[in-house]
Amino acid sequence: MAGVPAAAASLYVGDLDFDVTEAQLYELFSQIGLVASIRVCRDSVSRRSLGYAYVNYNASVDALRAIEALNHTLLNGRHIRIMWSHRDPSARKSGVGNIFIKNLHESIDSKALHDTFVAFGKILSSKVAMQDGKSRGYGFVHFESEDSANMAIEKVNGMMIEGKKVYVGKFMKKSERTNSGVDLKFTNLYVKNLDQEVTEEILEDKFSEFGKITNLLIMKDENEKSKGFGFINFENSDDAKRAVEAMNGSQLGSKAIFVGRAQKKAEREQILRRQFEEKRLERIQKYQNSNLYVKNLDDAVDDEFLCKHFGVYGTIISAKVMRDDKGLSKGFGFVCFSTPEEAIKAVSESYGKLAQSLPVLDIGDVRVLD
Repeated sequence: MAGVPAAAASLYVGDLDFDVTEAQLYELFSQIGLVASIRVCRDSVSRRSLGYAYVNYNASVDALRAIEALNHTLLNGRHIRIMWSHRDPSARKSGVGNIFIKNLHESIDSKALHDTFVAFGKILSSKVAMQDGKSRGYGFVHFESEDSANMAIEKVNGMMIEGKKVYVGKFMKKSERTNSGVDLKFTNLYVKNLDQEVTEEILEDKFSEFGKITNLLIMKDENEKSKGFGFINFENSDDAKRAVEAMNGSQLGSKAIFVGRAQKKAEREQILRRQFEEKRLERIQKYQNSNLYVKNLDDAVDDEFLCKHFGVYGTIISAKVMRDDKGLSKGFGFVCFSTPEEAIKAVSESYGKLAQSLPVLDIGDVRVLD
């Protein structure tokens, strides 16, 4: 069945009101077919709903019918969003088939967005960004295929929808938008990975092909040796852009150099923080429902023991006993498996058991973290 992931009976249900319960979801989704399980994902500490859930059917045909019949259903005053559950975040994060739409009329909601774009191909997900119940004027549509996304961009970009001219383009992550330099006016360039033999004269001769240079500097150490990077300032921003496009990645001497817009330290740090956060979230999502919380640990239990004890249930990604600033155990820890199935097996077979190899060490309470 095209577009159906390997876990063909598992659905992701998002945009939930924080008070929606498993019982409410069961009542709704059991109208379609036999429901195997439902779980509202919650904060591990407060147990407050995170606004999304997973619904598992026994049959993939029921899951498909649920998407077709229940997507954008109103529940507790909010339109829920249903899509296939993809355990591998790379499929969602790749950007393939994903488009961005802005300048939307306030009356356009996620369902209207879906109905507008479904003519171009199968849609995996559609969402209008909301704040306090009101549209923020932009949204996203994720198509099954890149061809459908390209066709939607070609046909809808610049169209009038509800009296407003909309922009439709390929989705880009924040870090990509920042690094792309689109619509930015700049004249100062940062050049790195320079050979020791590359002098300011060589650099000026190479870059002056693109326009008038007002200032050029290769940074040097206390011995007047090149640090391998420098700055070039053009008089005209268009010349600077052409230099970036032509010279970034080009060979100068024995090395391929990097050429980009010079950024202030605060801006560079902001980009690095954002990239780090994106990678952190990707890792969290990748191992979502694969992470165990283990408490009531004896002081003698260490990371190695956790890894050995739980390793019989699957592949351990990480195992860590939490410690205070003096290195003493806090009595709890975390074990991350490679798959949710391994984590569930560990919970069902380890809960409340004593470790066989060391009977004095009580594994106590073991549960999967949302």
